[in-house]
Amino acid sequence: MKPLRTALFAPGSKEKVMTKALDSGADAVIFDLEDSVPNAAKAEARVLVGQAIAAAASRPSRPGIYVRVNSAASRTLGDDLAAIVRPGLDGIFLPKAESVEEVLQAAETIERCEAASGMKAHTVEIILMIESALGVYRCFDMLRASPRVATACIGGARDGDLQTDLGCSWSIEGTELMYARSKVLLDTRAAGKLYPLDGVFSDLEDEGGLRQDSRLSARLGYVGRTVIHPKQIVPVREAYAVPEAEVAYYREVVTEFEAAEKAGQAAIVVAGKLVDYAMYARAKRVLALSELDR
Repeated sequence: MKPLRTALFAPGSKEKVMTKALDSGADAVIFDLEDSVPNAAKAEARVLVGQAIAAAASRPSRPGIYVRVNSAASRTLGDDLAAIVRPGLDGIFLPKAESVEEVLQAAETIERCEAASGMKAHTVEIILMIESALGVYRCFDMLRASPRVATACIGGARDGDLQTDLGCSWSIEGTELMYARSKVLLDTRAAGKLYPLDGVFSDLEDEGGLRQDSRLSARLGYVGRTVIHPKQIVPVREAYAVPEAEVAYYREVVTEFEAAEKAGQAAIVVAGKLVDYAMYARAKRVLALSELDR
């Protein structure tokens, strides 16, 4: 998958909101069929989302297009996938993921829907939404369950499903969810997925809190997060951006180390810090990530 700084949710029952989301400047748009859609409106929302995907596919330039489907436990996942797996869809967010079996079921259904839609096989990715204690516990195995699984997104919103399931409090310092947040990130990296996503920050009026929480998330190793309003896009981008001082330092590291390597050296000092192959690899990764902010 491509790394995402911002992925904006848009209710699948609101056609105008979905259209506006495509012009928001977010790296990806997530048309939602789950929590933001009333049960009575889900059938109609599937139709609207399918139409929105088709319309977005014809745009000369567009953000990534994803859909948050309903969970496997809802028993409507198959209906969702049949309606939305079509050209233009990049992937699905699978909510409340808790087992390898659920992931495999989703992957198999997507495969059938791709074939029925005339799509190239393995086009549609799966992003796991980790929103329960069991999901956190089984995260690594789910990430390895299918090649379609691109990454995981932890649901750490205040008063959200994960906090409710853990029975913990929530604070802007992040102490209460730190273990879950760190484990999902560790499992994602250990499974070979490079771009773990953090979940939404639910207080729309607290930009300072959004920035603080996003900076903590970035320091942990997350590359971006989901957002619920266009006004959150710029603060999140700025919070996750690699600082210019780091970019300058790591450019120097790459330049000097590559010159030293040609001269037969593999351990040098740059700005008073030891640099060997490990630090060189870190520098190249940070510089690659910094390209998202250009």
